[in-house]
This record gives sequence, structure tokens and C-alpha cells, in this order.
Amino acid sequence: MKRHGLKVEIVDTTISHVDDIINIENLSFKIPWTRNAFLQELGNRSFTIYLSAKAGDRVVGYAGMWKIVDEGHITNIAVHPEFRGIGIGSMLLEALKKRAKKEGIVKMTLEVKKSNEAALKLYTKHGFIPAGIRKGYYAEDGEDAIIMWNEHL
Repeated sequence: MKRHGLKVEIVDTTISHVDDIINIENLSFKIPWTRNAFLQELGNRSFTIYLSAKAGDRVVGYAGMWKIVDEGHITNIAVHPEFRGIGIGSMLLEALKKRAKKEGIVKMTLEVKKSNEAALKLYTKHGFIPAGIRKGYYAEDGEDAIIMWNEHL
């Protein structure tokens, strides 16, 4: 699919994508996941789904989810800062929802920083609604997390 003249393809994440993902992770989060954390996630495909957004040979975004019986728990969605604001996060989330449905997942949840307006807007657009607060959830600053659910995949 083309986004602002850029051809973006959503693919299953492979180990060859991890270097780009680590770069995006480091640019996106104060306490980024480690290379080993991603390798463990990718090595456990019976419980995880990871998708990458590629522009040419470069990963420009990624999304991950844990499969827990018939529920999906989104672990992370991030887009490289140079490629934000053109719909790649939305493409990743839509692809994750479609994959979840194929795998028998009927509802999805996530936590998001209370102050992350862009993410809140994205998740709301995709049918997620606030369902609770996790006080002091984020270790780097003690910010609360909003728990969101989409129960209508």
C-alpha cells in the first residue's frame, strides 16, 4: 500500500528485521526492549504475533501481540520518527487485528500512557475503549497507563 508516495508492505517479522526494530525501539521509548527480548518473542511464535512495516528493505514500524487463549494483548506498536503521521501505525494495527481474527482471537487489550495522545487517538479509531487505569505503570516516570479493550473484532 502506498502512504504519501511511499510503498509500505506489512510482513511477518523475522530475525533479519531485529536491527531496524531495535533502532526504532531506542528512538521511541525511554526504556526500550532489548535485542534478547525481541529474539525471545520471535522464538515463541505459538504465543506471539509480530508484524513489520517495510519501505523497501527498511523496517519503518512494527507491532507485537501475545496470544492468550482467545485474547490478544498488544505488547508494542512503534513507527520510526521519520515515518510517523502518515498512517503506518494504523496499517500495523489493522493488520494485527486481521491476523488475530484468523487465529481465533475475539478481543484485544493494551496499555497506553495516559499522556500519549497520538496513540490514544489511533487505538480509539480502531475500536479500543478505555476500561481502567494501572496506577504508576510506567517504570521510567511513574505515569499511569490506560487499559483499553476492543471486544468486537
